Amino acid sequence: MRVHKTRGQAAVQLILLPPAVRKPFDGANTTCYLAQFFNAVYVMNGDASNPSAVYIYDAGAKSWSTQSVTTGTFDPSSFNAILDHDTNVFYALSKGEVFFLDLGSLKVANTTALPWVDVGKSPYPATYEPVMALAQNHIHFLDVPGTPAGDADIFVIHFSFFQPDPQSYPLPDGSAFPATHGQASSFFQESAVQQEFAFIPDDGSNTYVINVETNTTQSLAGPSTKDAKAMYAASITALVQLDSTGAVSFLPYTQGDASTNAQAKWTSVANVAAVAPPGSSSSSSNSSASGSNSPSKSSASGVKTGASGSSPTQSAGASQQIGGALSTSSGLTGFAMIVAGMLSVLGMTL
Repeated sequence: MRVHKTRGQAAVQLILLPPAVRKPFDGANTTCYLAQFFNAVYVMNGDASNPSAVYIYDAGAKSWSTQSVTTGTFDPSSFNAILDHDTNVFYALSKGEVFFLDLGSLKVANTTALPWVDVGKSPYPATYEPVMALAQNHIHFLDVPGTPAGDADIFVIHFSFFQPDPQSYPLPDGSAFPATHGQASSFFQESAVQQEFAFIPDDGSNTYVINVETNTTQSLAGPSTKDAKAMYAASITALVQLDSTGAVSFLPYTQGDASTNAQAKWTSVANVAAVAPPGSSSSSSNSSASGSNSPSKSSASGVKTGASGSSPTQSAGASQQIGGALSTSSGLTGFAMIVAGMLSVLGMTL
């Protein structure tokens, strides 16, 4: 689906993926990630019979291919992940370990299996349910136990290490976004890395937009539908919610225009809501960066850093994740994929 301007109004172009050309999406907690500059979508847990494979949809060719992987100690049934903008590398937290999977510039699978590489231990306890967001080649972890409201832990992707101290992102009045579980989604850029991400607490009370360039936060309207199981994705100019019934709404957003953003309201997208399977509902988990299960174990020790830690080689080109990836179960078979593609392969504008 694409959302674009038509005589000053938002118009919706819906692109459906018929069952004949897509994977079954019958895996536990299927997740979809947009590689913006490769015009492709990556799908994990898209097939219950092959849960470790990465399915690649080439939007230009309208074709699917299956990339085999070697998992090692990575557990494809229990992880949270982001897709890094510059490197086109997945970073995942699985059972207390940080892993990466380098997809290079793939939009068609190759014949060589790709490995999940173990970077090292995370510093988080077993009870932590990750809330992960990507900006400036850093992974931001929110709602970390012991970290104050308004702060985020930061994992530096290019050096594969956690910064020793959290970063604060205060609101203009000195208040802070809450230390609570929620969903996070990075806003796209026309080029270069993301600078902002949205955080929506599970109670839907507000939408917080964190800017990592200015180290500040905006508080915007919370979604009309308060749904802890909702999923979110951001483009350049909008934040989109897919709720657990299959209904879709969006919040228009203009980077750098605080006064306009403060007046913005969530709007239902009827054209999309109409195609959701009747009576469907999502059983995805509440994790922020993927719909997968939260890691079941963790460690207090830090990850390997710098030269001693594992880190991928930077790839040519760039890709972009849909913020906090989209997930679905068989009740919304393929629908999350539509929403992933909606934020457009090639970008969504309002």
